[in-house]
Amino acid sequence: MGNDEPSVRELAVNECWALLRTESVGRLAVWVDDHPDIFPLNYAVDRGTIVFRSGRGTKVSAALSDAPVALEVDGYEAPAHEAWSVVIKGRAEGIREIDELMDTVDLPLFPWQAGAKNLFVRLVPTLVTGRRFPVVDPTIWHTPFSNVRRSPPE
Repeated sequence: MGNDEPSVRELAVNECWALLRTESVGRLAVWVDDHPDIFPLNYAVDRGTIVFRSGRGTKVSAALSDAPVALEVDGYEAPAHEAWSVVIKGRAEGIREIDELMDTVDLPLFPWQAGAKNLFVRLVPTLVTGRRFPVVDPTIWHTPFSNVRRSPPE
């Protein structure tokens, strides 16, 4: 693509954290048995970590295993026609100490799904990376076949 390729800018760690504070939904990647899995979750930034609340289940048990986890959060800034993506890699820890639980209860954690969400989990990062890039006009991807009617699927 040469000089026409849009520039991708790597983000500093402090820029990543600032962007993470602007969103509340990400995707948690965990290792389940013999395969990776991804779960959407609501999160809050708390003192250089990510906190989420959930009920018992696959997501929490996999996150709290010995396997590392990753969280990805993306955003789009329409006026600037820019997108960004931040990935946090690290380990998850259950929040169990009463003082820490009391601090965590005040975080703006609002799960989308109803039900008991009485477990709090903290993602402690070992690596925080991010990038920002311009979003191109989607018409550049059109081909002569883009507007051709297709037969309906059977």
